[in-house]
Amino acid sequence: MDFIFMLTRDDRTVTDGLALLDRVGDLGLGHIGFKDIGVDQRTLAALARRIQEIGALSYLEVVSTTPADARMSARVAVEIGVDRLLGGTEVEATLDIVAGSGIDYYPFPGFPVGHPTDLKGKAADIAAHCRDFMAKGCAGADLLAYRALEDEPLALVRAARNALGGGKLIVAGGIADAGQIADIAAAGADAFTVGTAVFDGTFAEGGADVAAQLGHVMAACA
Repeated sequence: MDFIFMLTRDDRTVTDGLALLDRVGDLGLGHIGFKDIGVDQRTLAALARRIQEIGALSYLEVVSTTPADARMSARVAVEIGVDRLLGGTEVEATLDIVAGSGIDYYPFPGFPVGHPTDLKGKAADIAAHCRDFMAKGCAGADLLAYRALEDEPLALVRAARNALGGGKLIVAGGIADAGQIADIAAAGADAFTVGTAVFDGTFAEGGADVAAQLGHVMAACA
């Protein structure tokens, strides 16, 4: 299962992301991302370049709360050249925007609300949306399982896994310990994101040293 390290805290890209990448670039991280909120486009572009320079795949996750802003973020993803675009619910418009760019798109199933983002919807809603995503040509789904308000997180993971078929399932948001990583792996996730728990120093004992926390996350998904 892939670990996507998010340069984010409370659903916002951290302002010192470039300096942080210089510190952790030799840890062997293969997947690194950031949100469309928190820093300007110039910084997002610099982050995308630096992530690719250290040999990782770059991810932009859309957490903007209006359709217009979400579409703008998709355009930014194309302009800065990320490898994968996550989140948002403007599926058809986003697919049109990224067409021909080589960017794989993984929208949010369910009904994301607010910022930081929570998730409304039950397992049946998640499954229906995931089937629709695959029919429209998405690469998979970006599921906010541990932000769920109306159903049990692992029920949502299993529903998404069954509905996506060969599509990739990314579990994002709220993952805070090794037990949750084991649980989502058993339920069929292909990848997961962690950001806030690393920056808060709460994923594992040992404090807020980011490199040490990353080591614990990487060990948990080995």
